[in-house]
Amino acid sequence: MNLKHTTAALLFFGLLIPALSKAQSSATPDSIDVFLKNKMQQRHIPALQVAVIRQGKIIKFKSYGTANLENNIAATDESIFSVNSITKAFVGVAIMQLAEEGKLKITDPVSLYVDSLPLAWQKITLQQVLTHTSGLPDILDANEQVMGDGDENAALKKVKELPLEFNAGEKFRYNQTGYVLLGDIITKLSGMHFTKFIEDKQFKVAGMKLTRFGDSYDVIPNSAGAYTMTKYIAGQFIRNSSPGVAYMQFPVFFRTAAGILSTAGEMGNWIIALKGGKLLKQQSSIEALWNPAILKNGKIGGFNSLTNGYALGWPTVTRAQHPAVGPVGGGRSALFVYLKDDLSIVVLTNLMGSNPEQFIDEIAGFYIPEMHEANGFGLPPAIQKLRVELLKQGFNNSASAVANLKKKDPLFTLDEDDLNGWGYRLLNQKKAVEALSIFKLNVALYPQSANTYDSYGEVLEMMGDNKNALLNYKKSLALNPKNKNAADRIKVLSGK
Repeated sequence: MNLKHTTAALLFFGLLIPALSKAQSSATPDSIDVFLKNKMQQRHIPALQVAVIRQGKIIKFKSYGTANLENNIAATDESIFSVNSITKAFVGVAIMQLAEEGKLKITDPVSLYVDSLPLAWQKITLQQVLTHTSGLPDILDANEQVMGDGDENAALKKVKELPLEFNAGEKFRYNQTGYVLLGDIITKLSGMHFTKFIEDKQFKVAGMKLTRFGDSYDVIPNSAGAYTMTKYIAGQFIRNSSPGVAYMQFPVFFRTAAGILSTAGEMGNWIIALKGGKLLKQQSSIEALWNPAILKNGKIGGFNSLTNGYALGWPTVTRAQHPAVGPVGGGRSALFVYLKDDLSIVVLTNLMGSNPEQFIDEIAGFYIPEMHEANGFGLPPAIQKLRVELLKQGFNNSASAVANLKKKDPLFTLDEDDLNGWGYRLLNQKKAVEALSIFKLNVALYPQSANTYDSYGEVLEMMGDNKNALLNYKKSLALNPKNKNAADRIKVLSGK
């Protein structure tokens, strides 16, 4: 079994969210409410806020669940969530604001504005720092803690002693050091601390009255807190069955990397202000802000296959269909601005590891139906072609469907992991019969893979066919004697 694929107040509205449509903010549940409540249950998310933006307005803003588990306090539309690294998107806007003022160019070397940098850092540009292609050593230590025990000078002294991780422009590697330097640059060029610059030039302009900088140490009214499903024990992260309290502390100098807390509604207003020309006056500035960095090999680099590029503080979802920019933070908060669609979605949660970016596209599907996962959106190109063919011929004719596709294109091929992933997607969509045919096809295409037999056995067992499930688990174990899942299921099904 491939685990990668199985882990699949009304007054407030009037005062703070003037763009909110009253019709969409009513308490009447809709299909999105049902979808999100199911996701919260599946992922053990205590509290979640969502905002949907179209035509320059927030058409849906709603809060769900429990903001404070210790005292059983329900989430409200005033509950404030940490957005963690989405803070970097605000920094990208701040840098472009300074560029519009003529105070810098993103192609300038950082050394033009920051003194006493190591020689190897001298030619690294602001753009390379913003896009995590700088090669700078990371200011976080092996335990993911900021160096220097909260002291900026001590932290910078330590990180400056480390070698570059690679030559600038060669790779994408997420890095916090550059954002600390950007904070110093914003402070120097604006004449005010970077936190105040962002507050004055973005929070206030967008009407974000609840949004602020802070961390777990600060007393924050209406804070939704932070929870986690993992606990660090004996050098390992152990997953629990219920959430526990997480503690996050961001030194002030580090708050260009993470440190903003907000509501989904106010984040929605920030997007409206940005797209409406209130934060950046030139369209070329927004285009630069959202344009992913091109590496020296001509490719883009990002976190994963979804957020596969990185622009100026903004991860990008670079794809042919419904591309987006998609800042994410702390594995708990995300927002997608769909570049070719009049649609933006913000999802904030208080659970680290809830990864809402993984289901924002599905929320988008309620407004753009072709984006629903059940309609094939997000599948790899070869799988999409196979899906179209199977919808014509029937899933029980998968072998002939593949033969037809190969006849049309001799280079047509199906990736084992892609097929496996689609099978589990179909299971999640409660299409067990269709899923079974895909796992059976994967076994036929990859008969030497232990994982294909393991997955096929799992679905057969789910459908009550224990005899054939046992046969497939045995084949899987024969190919991979270390397959613990297959060994365990064989014991159970054999009654041993």
